[in-house]
Amino acid sequence: MKEEFDSQPQKLQRAMKSRHLLMISIGGVMGTGFFIGSGYAIGEAGPFGAISAYLFGGLIMYLVMVCLGELSVIMPVSGSFQAHAEKYIGPATGFMMGWTYWLSWAIYIGLEFVAAGILMARWFPDVPLWIWCLIFSTLLFGINALATKAFAETEYWFTAIKVLAVIAFIVIGGAAIFGIVPIQGQEAPFFSNFSNEGLLPTGFIGVFVAMMTVVYAFMGSEVVGVAAGETENPDKNIPRAIRTIVIRILLFYVLATIVLSAIVPWKEAGILESPFVTVFDMVGIPYAADIMNFVILTAILSVGNTGMFACARILFSLSQSGHAPRMFGKLNKRGVPMNALTFTLIFAYVSLLSSVIAEETLFVLLLAISGVGGIVTWIVIAYSQIRFRRQYVAAGGKVGDLKYRVPFFPLIPIVCIAMCLALVAMTAFDPTQRISLFIGLGFIALCYVFYHFKFTKKKEVPVPLADS
Repeated sequence: MKEEFDSQPQKLQRAMKSRHLLMISIGGVMGTGFFIGSGYAIGEAGPFGAISAYLFGGLIMYLVMVCLGELSVIMPVSGSFQAHAEKYIGPATGFMMGWTYWLSWAIYIGLEFVAAGILMARWFPDVPLWIWCLIFSTLLFGINALATKAFAETEYWFTAIKVLAVIAFIVIGGAAIFGIVPIQGQEAPFFSNFSNEGLLPTGFIGVFVAMMTVVYAFMGSEVVGVAAGETENPDKNIPRAIRTIVIRILLFYVLATIVLSAIVPWKEAGILESPFVTVFDMVGIPYAADIMNFVILTAILSVGNTGMFACARILFSLSQSGHAPRMFGKLNKRGVPMNALTFTLIFAYVSLLSSVIAEETLFVLLLAISGVGGIVTWIVIAYSQIRFRRQYVAAGGKVGDLKYRVPFFPLIPIVCIAMCLALVAMTAFDPTQRISLFIGLGFIALCYVFYHFKFTKKKEVPVPLADS
C-alpha cells in the first residue's frame, strides 16, 4: 500500500535526517510569537492563566501531531496533509487545503522580512527598510534554492541558536528566582508574583485571549508533515520526531513562562517589547538587548526559511495533483521545485506592497485568510486520519500492521476536531477577531466554489442521445 503513495512523476530528494526533522518542527513554532508574544499572554491572563493556555495549546498540538504522524508514515509524500486530504476526504478539500495553507505561509513570509528589517534598524538606523527586506529575502531564497540538505542544515543551526538562548534564559532566570543570581534593585522574588491578585486575575476572558495567542503561536509544528517527502527513513524518523517535539516545545514554553512570570510582574509583562530582554537586563547581563535582538532576528529568519520551504512543497504537491500549473511540479537538478519557490517569493513581495498601497482592504483580507488557515489545517489533518483509518480497515488492512498509529481511535481525532471547532466558535464572539474569521471562512468557501466550476464541470461529459 505504501509503495503506491511513493510513486510521483518527479520525486524530491530524501536528504533530511532525524535531527533536521526535529529542529524544523521546533523552529516553526519558536518565532516572534514566543519571544514577544509570551509577554502578551502573561499580561492578558496572569501567570497561571498563561501557563494554562500553553498547556491547552500543547494538548491540541499533540493531538494534531499524532494524527499527522500516522498519515505521514503511511503516505510520506511532499505536500503531506494536502495530499492526505485529497486522497482520503476528496480532491476539492485537497485543493482548498493546499491553496489556503500556501497563502497563509506566503503572506507570513512577507511580514517576516519586514520584521527582520525593523530589528536591523537598531544597529543600522540609516539603512532603508526595503534594503533589509531585499537582503534577507535573497538570502533565504538562495538557501532554499541550493538543495534540500542546505535548507535543513541552515534551519538546524537557526533553531539551535534559539534553543540555546531559551535554555540559558531558563537557567539564569531560574537561578535569579531563588536569589542565586542577584536581581538589580530587588530581593529574590521566588514565586510571589503567582499569588498576587488570585489565580486568574483577569478571569476566564483573559485566559481565552491568551489561548488564542498561544494556539496561533504553535501553528507551524505541522511542517514536519510537509518535510516527510524529503526525509530519510520516514518510517523511523517521523515517529521519533513526533514523540519528542511536543514535550520539548512545551518544556521550553512552559518553563520560560514560569521564569518570566516569577521575575516580571504580570501587569508589566504585556507592555514590554520583549520580556526576555527585560529579564536579562534585570540580572545585569551586558548587552542584553542586543543579544536578544540577535536571537529574535534569528527566530524570524528561521520561520521565514521554513515558510519558503513549506510553500514550495505545497505548490509542488498541488501541481502533481493537477490543481496548480504544471510548471510548479518541475524540479531542477538539485531536486528543488524552483518555479514554485520563485512564485512564492514574488507573491510575498506583492503582499508586502499591498500593506502600503491597500492596507485597509487587500492587506487586511490577506492577513485574515492567513490567520484562519492554520486552524483549518489542523481540523483537516484530524479528519483525514479518521477517513484514512476507516478506509484502511474497510479494505482489509490490519491496524496492528501500521508502523505508527493513533491510540484510542477515534477518540483522539474527534477530540482534536472538537477543540479546534470550539476555538473557532470562541473567535466568533471576540469582536477584534470576528471579521478575520468570517473573511477566512469566506475564502475557504470560495475555494470550493472555484474547484466546482474549474475542475468538476470539466469532468462532466454530456450523455449522448439515443438513436431514434
